This record gives sequence, structure tokens and C-alpha cells, in this order.
Amino acid sequence: MNISTLTQTWPQFSQQITEFIKQLGLDSLALHCDHAALRVNNTQTAEQLVQEFEVQGHVISNNIINGRPILIIKLATPLQLANQAVECVELPFPSDKVYPQEGWEHVELVFPSNAQNCQELVKEMIDKAPQLEQVIAGETEIKVKQSSPKGDNERLANPTIAFKLNGICVKVHPHDIQTIIASENA
Repeated sequence: MNISTLTQTWPQFSQQITEFIKQLGLDSLALHCDHAALRVNNTQTAEQLVQEFEVQGHVISNNIINGRPILIIKLATPLQLANQAVECVELPFPSDKVYPQEGWEHVELVFPSNAQNCQELVKEMIDKAPQLEQVIAGETEIKVKQSSPKGDNERLANPTIAFKLNGICVKVHPHDIQTIIASENA
């Protein structure tokens, strides 16, 4: 896998993501997509991608999260997802988990909130998008995972709710990734 492959697969991936966002009913909330994330299974591929991405942007964060490096690359030319510009790419180095498919894995949407944990975020999201109540309760085919990933120096809580269906994943969190990175240096 390389930048060329990612460029070629982005249109199909972004179309699937856009359709899933609509299926979830999140399109009516006009949430901003702050970044897209990749999955790779070996360190050599991750290192090669870092070198290729540095030609098209620059690394704005390189943190250890859950025991492995996760880089955020700000692109000189943003990706397009429907009518929005996606400025950043998340590149996690591989863990022990082997992914069935390398490449684009998910996008993350910003649901502006002061939620400090997943429970608070869920409540606020259901208040704004009641159709999510059944999804989050596990009453649909959509898988839901709640987590609170945190870098070593992050000062803002950024609870995350992931929605997954047929290999497509959309995550929602309260703060833009660039705001989280800025909080590390505050």
C-alpha cells in the first residue's frame, strides 16, 4: 500500500462513508470531518507512508497512544468528503491486531460538546439525533463502540463513539484533532 493506492481508493471509500453518515442520520447535524484514518499491518508500510505523506503535508503530532505511535499528518491539499475538506490523516502504527484490509478505515466527525465521558456524549447526541438511541442501544445491525483514547499530554477529554457496519466506520468526538494537539502544548 502507498499514497497512489490511497488516492485511487479514496473516492469509493468517501462515497461509502457519506452514505453511512446519511444512514445514521448524522448528515442533518452538519458535523465537520476533522480527519480520516488508515490501518496498516506492518511497520515498514507505516514508515513508507509517513515518508510519502511528508511530501504532501507535515506531521503535526507523533504520540504514543495505547502503546503505539499514532501520527497525525496535516495535508497541504485536503481530501474531499462530500462538500467538506478533510485536512488531516491519522496513521497509527500497527499493533498486535491484524486488519483484514489495509487502507482507509474510518473518518472522525466533530460533534461540538463539553462531554467529559462517553455517557455524557451519548446523551447529548441522542438529544440532537434521537434516531441514534436504538443504534447505541444495540438494537440494530450497526456495531457501536465507546472509548476514551488519550495521548500522554492531552488536556481535553475527547470521548469517542464509533459506528461500524460492513467494514465502514464513522467515529464521533467532541473536539477537532487539531484542537486536541494544541491542548498538548498549552
